[in-house]
Parts: sequence; structure tokens; C-alpha cells
Amino acid sequence: MRTIRLAATVGTALLVAGGPAVSPAAASPPTATLAWHTCSTGPDDADGAALDAAGAQCAEVAVPLDYSRPRGRTITIALSRLAATDPAHRRGALIPNPGGPGDPALTLGVELAQAAPALAAHYDLIGMDPRFVGRSTPLSCQWDTGLSMRGAGPTRQTFAETTVRARGLAAGCVRGNEDLLPYASTRNAARDMDQVRAALGEPTLSYLGWSAGSYLGAVYTQLFPGRVDRFVLDSAVDPDTYGPGVTRAMGAPTEAALRNWAGWAATRDATYHLGATREAVLATVDRVRRASEARPLRVGEFAVDSQLLPELLFLPIRFDTDADYAGIAADVRVLADAADGRPVTPSPGLLANLTMITGPGTGDGTFLLCADRAAPRDPETYYRDIQAHRASEPLFGPLTRNVTPCAFWPTAPVESPTRIRNSVPALIVGATGDPRTPFPGQLAMHRALAGSRMVTLDNAFRHLVYGVEDNPCVDGAVNRYLLDGVLPTADLTCARVSGAGS
Repeated sequence: MRTIRLAATVGTALLVAGGPAVSPAAASPPTATLAWHTCSTGPDDADGAALDAAGAQCAEVAVPLDYSRPRGRTITIALSRLAATDPAHRRGALIPNPGGPGDPALTLGVELAQAAPALAAHYDLIGMDPRFVGRSTPLSCQWDTGLSMRGAGPTRQTFAETTVRARGLAAGCVRGNEDLLPYASTRNAARDMDQVRAALGEPTLSYLGWSAGSYLGAVYTQLFPGRVDRFVLDSAVDPDTYGPGVTRAMGAPTEAALRNWAGWAATRDATYHLGATREAVLATVDRVRRASEARPLRVGEFAVDSQLLPELLFLPIRFDTDADYAGIAADVRVLADAADGRPVTPSPGLLANLTMITGPGTGDGTFLLCADRAAPRDPETYYRDIQAHRASEPLFGPLTRNVTPCAFWPTAPVESPTRIRNSVPALIVGATGDPRTPFPGQLAMHRALAGSRMVTLDNAFRHLVYGVEDNPCVDGAVNRYLLDGVLPTADLTCARVSGAGS
């Protein structure tokens, strides 16, 4: 199976917001009529050109902004469709979602078709940009950074600086979007997905969601259980805690993934000179951390301080192939030289991440999380949490537990979070050492979906599995379910056949 190119960067405590729920039965907007057309919007539209070249068509669906007012103001959901190549054996429509949250999905059907031709033969593959993402009535924040996450640093003063920053990011997302923000929830995205189903004329939907996309799929099963065909949730989130605090649980497994990388780097000390043992490599990383706390490290034209460093190490530690681990080792070698005061040039990975983090952005999906669940408003809540975990999560805890813009959000969620508890059949796929959606949260999703089976990739310190890992055991189980409707008779554990963690 060819590899699917997924960004899947889960975005950046948890008070349940009040407010009335909108039942699916109460929301009855008129069914849209689809007008399919070519996808390209002009000579600079690379995604549209790729869709057209693959034979896809595009369309737009008008859906309610607020489902409690189903015939009120509407927004637009952008779709692409790649028709099943074997119409005589067509199963129905399948919507893939890459997660993020907030990653565009319009071209994902084409990528899935290239990676898994058998799925493309039996399903119409539907690319759907979620509301306020990509071409679906986009919502743009005015940010001076590409990501909302930032480390709290070592002191109360550095934490206070990040609090001011988070407040500013919240303000930058509000301007011009005040009327949209309350309706950016996953519940509404699931309702949009059902409006797409209706517009397609399909009685049921199949779905393949990675990472944060697993939550959208789970919410759909809860709201529309009778319209679920075959659902696969890969690298699933904990459905009971998903929201602004989604990163809090990432610190410990990312520290564990760092240890796994350190063992890999130690066996290659002749190349990277970071230490001949796992503990020696980790000591090098700790030396870099302490140096950044004393003064910003000069890396080319960039200054890497104690708030920026954890983010630079966090971003690449999500896959565990030799190539990914080599990139991390190259990054750390540059940072270690900078910590020693040597002039350095950023490695390609460092340069890309520094450019993204320090350059302007339009938001990273934070506004979706803020609409799902209310966040604690008192910054002291976050500071106490960071302090309580500094010993066990010295590098990543101050990053993953830090205050987020949702603490200063001007609008509260208009509905309570969806409680996932049903017996709809589904297949959950995960890895034991996933640093982004930790394995305990994947098990929580499995328990919440009582009719599910789980396929686990053992001894893997990676995020995303199906279509990305190229594991015959995992891919075979997923394909058998999507193509033949056969779930494993019991939960299945797959052995690692590749990767630096094997």
C-alpha cells in the first residue's frame, strides 16, 4: 500500500460548558442539490488542478451556521468526489478526514485512491473541508505565528509572558469572526457531514478518520447511529477529554518517544556525536534545554529561547522511522553546537519549523477546540499543573500543559460536549507509543464505542498507522473491514515490521 501524506498535527482544564443540545431530529434544513463542476479555481490552484487531473469533481453544500436555526443563515461546505472505479461493485460513499484539527481534506480522497486502489474501486471518495477550513467558508485568525503552542519556560515570569501571548492570539482570532466562532464545534461538523450524506443521496456513510478526525467520526456515530456504515478511527483521541486541553496528555508519551529516539541516536554516536548511551544523549538534550533557559541560542538568524526550544523538539517527534530520527538527530546536533556558542546554520528540519513558528499564520485549529469544550480561565490553573509535572515531564510538560488562547476566548461553547457511548460497530487503529494521541486515550475511545474492535501496532512510537506505516497486518485488517465488512473477531495486536522503534 502506498503511503498517504498526512499532516495530522494535533493542535494545542476541562470545564464542561452548559447550553442546550440540538438533537438531529430538531435540525431539519432543506436537502441541498449538488451542482458538480471542475475543481480548479485558476492557474495558481495546485490542489484544484490535482483534483481535475485525477478525474474528481467539486461542489458546494449550503448548511446552517446554527443548527438550532436550521433555515437561518448558511455557510458553505466544499466537497470533492472521486467516483468509484468499479461502479458495478460500488459500496457507497467514504469520507476521509486527516485530523489536525482543522486540516483541509478536499484532496485527501485522491491521495487515498492512489494509496489504496481497492477502496477507490468500491467507494466514491468524498473530500470534505470541515466548516471554516480550506474552501468551506474559511475562518482566518490574525496571528504573528503559525502555531498557538509555546513553552512556559522555567520561571513565573516566562510563564506570564506566554499568558500575554495567548491572550493576544485569542484577540487576533476574534477580529472579524465573532459571529462564526460559537458554531465551530465538532458537533456541527458532524451535522455538516450528515447534510453532505443527504445531498449525495446516500442512506449511510463510511468514514476513515485519523487523529483529531477520529473524534469527528465518533461524534457522528453518537448523533447519527443509524446512518453509519463502516467507520475506521486511526490514532484515536480520548473522547471524554478532547478539547482545549487535548495536549495535556502528550507530555509523558512524548518524553517516552524522546527516550526511544535517544537510544537510536546512541547507536549512531559516530555520526551525530550526541552520546554513546541513551542517558548520555538525553543529557545532551538537557544541556541544550538549560542553555536556552540561561540565554537564547543563536541558530542562524533565529533566537531559540526556553519557550521555543520544546516546540522545536516536539514537532518532529511523531514518527519513528530511521529517516525521521535522523532528522531529529541533525536538529539536536545543531542546537547542541549553538548551546556551546558555536555559529550554526539551521538543519532543514529546524529551518522549516522555525520559519513556520515565527512567521505569521491564520490559525491552527484552536478555534475548533475552543468551540468544543470550555477551558479554565485562571492562568494559575495552568501554572500549577506545569509545576506539578516538571519533574516527570521536564522538557515537554511546560509546552503541552501551558495556557492556550481558549482560556481567553470571548465566546463559550453553545452546547455541552458530546458524550460518546454507543455500540455502533467501528474499527479503532493505534500504536502503543503514540506521542500525539496517547494509547490510554485510544483505549478510552475503544471502551466508549462498545461495538468496536481495536487493531494495535505494538512497540511503535509513532502517530498515524493505516496508510502511513505500511504494515500488512494493520492494512489487511482495515481493508478487510472497509471492503468486506468483516471486523476482527477479537482485538488484534500487530508486530512491527519497520521503523526505528522495531
